[in-house]
Amino acid sequence: MKNQQRINRRHALAAAISLMLLSGAAFAQDTATQPSTQQAAPAKTGKTKQQSADSKSAQTLDQVVVTGTPTVGGIRKIDASYSITTATSEQIRELNPVSTADLLKLSPGVYPESSGGETGANIEVAGFPSDSGAPFVTLQMNGSPLFPKWDYFTDAMFRLDDTIDRVEAVQGGTSVLYGNGQPGLIANFIMREGSSKPGGDIGITYGSEGSERLDGFYGFPLGANSGWYASVGGFWRKSDGVRDPQFPSDKGGQLSATLSHDLEHGSLMFYARDLKDKNQWVTDTPIYNPSAGKFTPYPGFNPLTGTFGSNADRYQFLQTTPCFTNGCTPTGQNIDMANGQGGDMHVVGANLDLDFDNGWSLSDKALLVGGNMDTTAFFSTGANPSSLGDFIAGSVAGFGLPAGGTATAVYTNNGQAADLNQNVTVQNPEYIHKRIHSISNEFQLSKEIFEGNTLTFGNYTAVYGMDHSEDDGLNMLLQAKTNPTPIAVNYNVGGTVYQLTDQQGLFWAPGPASWMAFNEHWHATTTAFYLADNWTVGQWRFDGGVRWQHDNIGGNFQNTASGDLDANPLTVYNNQAEYLIDSWTHYGQNRGAASWTLGANYELASNMSLYGRVNNGAFLPSFDDIVNLGNPPTEHIHNYEMGFKYQASWIYADVGVYHRQFIGVPYSIQLSTGLVSLVYGSMTNGVNAQVMLKPFENFSLALSGNYMHGHYNRYSGCVTYQAQDGSYQCSSINGMQVDRQPEIQYRVTPAYEVPTSWGSLKFWATYEHIGDRFSDQLQQQPMGSYYDLSFGANANIGEQWVLSLRGTNMTNQIGITEGNARLFGFASSGGVILARSIEGREVNFQVKYKF
Repeated sequence: MKNQQRINRRHALAAAISLMLLSGAAFAQDTATQPSTQQAAPAKTGKTKQQSADSKSAQTLDQVVVTGTPTVGGIRKIDASYSITTATSEQIRELNPVSTADLLKLSPGVYPESSGGETGANIEVAGFPSDSGAPFVTLQMNGSPLFPKWDYFTDAMFRLDDTIDRVEAVQGGTSVLYGNGQPGLIANFIMREGSSKPGGDIGITYGSEGSERLDGFYGFPLGANSGWYASVGGFWRKSDGVRDPQFPSDKGGQLSATLSHDLEHGSLMFYARDLKDKNQWVTDTPIYNPSAGKFTPYPGFNPLTGTFGSNADRYQFLQTTPCFTNGCTPTGQNIDMANGQGGDMHVVGANLDLDFDNGWSLSDKALLVGGNMDTTAFFSTGANPSSLGDFIAGSVAGFGLPAGGTATAVYTNNGQAADLNQNVTVQNPEYIHKRIHSISNEFQLSKEIFEGNTLTFGNYTAVYGMDHSEDDGLNMLLQAKTNPTPIAVNYNVGGTVYQLTDQQGLFWAPGPASWMAFNEHWHATTTAFYLADNWTVGQWRFDGGVRWQHDNIGGNFQNTASGDLDANPLTVYNNQAEYLIDSWTHYGQNRGAASWTLGANYELASNMSLYGRVNNGAFLPSFDDIVNLGNPPTEHIHNYEMGFKYQASWIYADVGVYHRQFIGVPYSIQLSTGLVSLVYGSMTNGVNAQVMLKPFENFSLALSGNYMHGHYNRYSGCVTYQAQDGSYQCSSINGMQVDRQPEIQYRVTPAYEVPTSWGSLKFWATYEHIGDRFSDQLQQQPMGSYYDLSFGANANIGEQWVLSLRGTNMTNQIGITEGNARLFGFASSGGVILARSIEGREVNFQVKYKF
C-alpha cells in the first residue's frame, strides 16, 4: 500500500539471493494506559488557548482539550463526541516509552512496532490496513501537522523531552476535518511555555545500555507585567543501545524555545525546535521458528540484543557510477553506519488565538519545517542464512561461472581465512537521503450564530516537497552473528580469478539487474476548505462538518540503466549493476475528495455521557503511489463509533465500539512470479477501553486495551505465492485477517503511592499483552503473541528533588513485531525466519532537580 516503492524494488533481489543461498544447500502509574483526566490549569493568565497540564489534579471529565475541535477555548472531555487520550509530561516520563512511536500505544487500538530503534517505526491503527510505515498517523506540534502528507518518517522528525507539556491523541473522531484531514490517529504534542513565575528543571539519566542523558527546561517572564513569556529547553544524550553495534547507537540532541504573549482577547505564541540526532535502525534478523507463532534464538544471534552493526562493517564505500574503461574505479558514496536513521531538522511555528466578546473567534496556526531525514542502515534482503560454502556454490552458479574452481574467502578486517562451514547472511546496506521542506497554515474563523450554536469556516494550505535519493543495490556478505565481520570471496578456475565480492564483501546479486539507483524530486500543494458546526441544546451537543481537499502533486523520477560498472568481466560483483542516467520521467496528478463527519453527545449527568459518530474520510495518493501504480484509486474510509464515559471517586471509564470500512486500497509487490497489483477493501469491528479503578486510598489499577476483528474483502482474484513446501499456489486475500494488527492487546498497571513526611514514594508495574498477528496478507507468516513486563518507582523528596527508576521488558521476552517484509507468503526455511523482536531488558535511573 503506502511506502511500498523501496520494498517492491527489493523483492526481485530477495528472490535472487534466496536462490543463490539455497542452490548450494508502559504503561506506568495510574494513567499509563488510559487518558489523563486531570483538570488543565492556565499556563499564565487564563486568556491563552495553550494550557498547562496539572498532573496532581484530581481525575475529572472536566479536563479541557484542544485537539479535534475548532473552539478556541477547547472543549471538556465530557462534551466531546469522540474519545481523546491525554498524558501529561510527568505521565510521559513514567510511561518510559522507548520512542515517540512507542508512546502512541497509550491510545487503545494503536500498535507501534517499536523494535527497530528510536525512529522509523511501523504504527498500526486498529482497522486501518497498512503494510509499512505509519500512513494513518499524524504527529502535530501545537496543533500543526509536522508534515502534510502521511509518510513513514514522521516519527523520526520528533523526540520526546521536557519541553513537552502534554500529548492529546484522537483516534477517528473529528480528525477528518482539520489539519491534513488524517482519518486515523492524530497525536498533538503541546509545548511547555514560560509563565509569570520563573522556574524549570534539570535531569540526569543513566541507563543500563550505557546511556547518558541530560534534560532541561526553563521558563520565565520577559520583564514585569509585560505579558511576554519565554522558555528554552531540550536534551543531549549518547547511548550504546540495548543492541550494541560497537559504536554509539544513539547520539544527538534537541533544543526548543517558545515566546508567548497575552493579548486582550487571546494569545500569541512563537516556537522553534532544532533536532540533530542519530539512531541505529535495526533490520530483520534470523530467528528459529520451530512451530507457528513460536520463536527461539538463532545460534550466535540473540533477537533481544543482536545487531548487524559492528566496527568491522561500520565504514563502507558504495559504488554507484560506471567509468566504462577496463580496470577503472567506479565512483560512489562513502557511508558511516553510525549515522543510522536520524534527523537534522528545523521547525519554526506560530499560533494566534483570539476570542472576542461579540461571538467571533479566530485561530491561525503556521508551521515551517525543513531539513534532512537521512538513513544509513542495513535492510534485510529476504534470504535466510546458509553456510559460507553453500553461498559460494550458489554464487558461482548464479553468476554463470565454470564449475570446478577453488574459492578463497577472507575476513575483511584482518585478511585471515574464513571458515567455509560457518553460517553467513546477506544484508543490504543503504544510504537514503531525504531533504524535506514544508510550509503550512491553518486558519479558522468562528461565529456564534445563536445561543449554543457556533459555525466555523476553515482553510488548511500546505506547500511542500522532498528530494529523495537512494543507493541500495549492493549487498554485504556477513557472518550470521551479532557484530559480524564481512567476508570477501574470490573464485579461481583454471588460473582465472573472479571476484565474487569486492574487498569489503559487497556485491550485486546475480540475475536480472539489481536495483541500486533511485532518485526523485517532487513537490505538492494541498488546499482544503471546511465548514463545521457545533450546537448545544440542553444536555445534547451536536457537531458536524464537511471538508473538500485538493492535492496537486508533481515530480520527476530519474531513469536508470544496467551493466558493468568497470568494464572488467572478472569483477563479477558489479557486472550486473544498475545506475542513474541523464534521463527523467515526469509524474503528476491533480485530485480532490470530500470528507465529512456527524457526531452527537448526550450528557446523562455531570459525570456521565454517551456519544456516537459517523465519518467518511478520504486518502489521496502520494507521489510514490503515482509512480508505482500509475492512477491509483482514492481510498475511502467509513468509520462508525459509539462510546460511554463515566467517572466517580472510584472509577474512570471511557469505552467505545467501532465499525470501520475501507474501499479502494491499492497495493503492489514485485515477486519472482511477476508484479502483483491489488485493489481491495477491509472491514473491522472492535472495542476500545480505558478504565481506571481506585478501590482504596493510594492504590489504582489502570486497564487499557482493544479487541478487533478485521478482514480483507472486495478482492475477487487470487494471488500466486510460494508455499512453505516450495510449491506455488494461488489464494485470495478475501476473509484473511488484516495483517500486522493484533486482534487483542491490553495493558494492566497497578500502582501504589506512599505519602511520607519528606515527600512521597510511588511504585507501579505494567503487564502488556500483544495477541496473535500475521505478517502478510495471506496469513502464511504467523507472528504469535507475546507479553512484556515493565516497572517504575518515583521518590519525590520535598518540592525540588525527584528520583526515578524505570525498566522495560524485565523478563527478556521475545516479542516478534515484524516478519519478513520482503516476501509475500511463506517466510520460513529449515525452521528459520527473518523477523524482528522487541528489545531486551533496559533499566534507567534519573535524578531531577526542580527550581
